[in-house]
Order: sequence, then structure tokens, then C-alpha cells
Amino acid sequence: MSDVNDNLAWEQAHGSGLQAYLGYRIVEWEEDRAVVELEITDHHRNRAGILHGGVIATLMDTASGCAVCYCAVPGNVRKSLTLSLTTNFIGMATGGTVRVEGRKQGGGRKIVFTEATAYNAAGEVIATATGTFKYHRGSEDPNGVPRDA
Repeated sequence: MSDVNDNLAWEQAHGSGLQAYLGYRIVEWEEDRAVVELEITDHHRNRAGILHGGVIATLMDTASGCAVCYCAVPGNVRKSLTLSLTTNFIGMATGGTVRVEGRKQGGGRKIVFTEATAYNAAGEVIATATGTFKYHRGSEDPNGVPRDA
């Protein structure tokens, strides 16, 4: 595995409990950008049979947070917390794979801004979001901190 892919592979293998339950995965991760995908199953749908808005918001929050926390140093991580996430639902998904791309838009040393776009299996935009994130102590440094710190 290359050094560039070390932290992506680690994240894919050590995701959160929510990530394991929902079944989404980080499929692309680079400086200022991350892509998250989810294969829609029955437990992701609302009573109308479409992907629940809360699931979409979770994916956009995750992709945005990852976009600001990329770390190229193998074995190190960067962490952030969401201060705000504004979502706009403009389409729907009923099956297949949902793809969400998050991008860092700017900010300062501790507070950063993002945008995210969610696409259904046909490639149509189903939601957009803007977010504000705050780095955990040490994570404002692009070199991050050791995973076990």
C-alpha cells in the first residue's frame, strides 16, 4: 500500500459505529476533497420508499468533514467537529448507489468551510449542503497527530 493510501485504508477499516450501521464508505480522499458512497437498502428509506433525508444529511456531513481532515502523513489523523450544516434537498433516490462529494471551500486556521453535493445512481443532484467545521486541537496542522494520541 502506498503512503498516500495508508490513511484511507485505515479509515475504511476503522470507521465509526454509525458508519458500520449505515454501510457507507469513503471511496476517495485527497487534500480538500472526499467522496462517500452508500448502496441504498430498505433500512435507508423513509415511509415513501425514498432515501431518508437524515441519511443524506449524514453522508454530506461525513464527506464534508473528511474533506477538511485529509492527512498525507501515514499513521496520523486530523479531526474536526461540525458547527453547522445547511442542507437543501432537491431530488430523490430510491435505489442503487448514492455518491456524495465534499469539498473544502476555505476558512482559517481553526474554522473551515465546506460544500457537498449528493448524486443518485443516475448521476442527478439530489441534495447540496454547506458546512462550517472546527478542528480539534492539533488537527489544524496538515500533518495531523498520531492516531493513538
